[in-house]
Amino acid sequence: MPAVRAVLFDLDGTLLDTALDFYWVIDKMLADRQRPPVDRATFRQYVSEGARAMVSQAFDLPATTAQTDQLLTEFLTLYQHNLMVEARLFEGLEQLLEQLEAREIPWGIVTNKPERFSRLILQKLKLDRRCATLICPEHVSNRKPDPESLHLACEQLHCRPEEAIYLGDHLRDIEAGLAAGMPTIACAWGYLHKDDDPESWQADHVIRDTRELGALLNCL
Repeated sequence: MPAVRAVLFDLDGTLLDTALDFYWVIDKMLADRQRPPVDRATFRQYVSEGARAMVSQAFDLPATTAQTDQLLTEFLTLYQHNLMVEARLFEGLEQLLEQLEAREIPWGIVTNKPERFSRLILQKLKLDRRCATLICPEHVSNRKPDPESLHLACEQLHCRPEEAIYLGDHLRDIEAGLAAGMPTIACAWGYLHKDDDPESWQADHVIRDTRELGALLNCL
């Protein structure tokens, strides 16, 4: 494998523990309706599936009903006004970013999270000037698992896909990386569903502890 010239991260469940904010938002919506809070262990499994899946699971509704649509709008509005209430980088990831920057290896984010949320999160974390590229669904025609967003990120970072590496906590992240011809790392500390088996995703590496990540990247 060529020397790594860029490192790309998925956002939710890989770089950032956003579930903490999603718990807050959904619990407020439930409390407003005199309903008990979510079971966090169960709810966490749906975070990487997106906002609609989270709302559907929390309110025990099908994904495509008018009621779900209304709750989804409320969820997204409330989330936008309460970004980074509790969310934070996963332990050890700030040090990893500093390590990459010290080695002059640019890093970026390729996410299915809308830009209006992603960019504001980076600003609040003061990462917006450090992040070399941010690719969101608005920037491409096809979101992950299609490789288009990863190809665009590599174009912006002036490297070939095989010279970058992509980290993600969902099968679609690894599928996108494989389709792009990019080495991949499956991040098993993320928002895995109980039926997920990262070992079967065909990633180049499966990492279960963020503390192992720096050592691995140092070897690449």
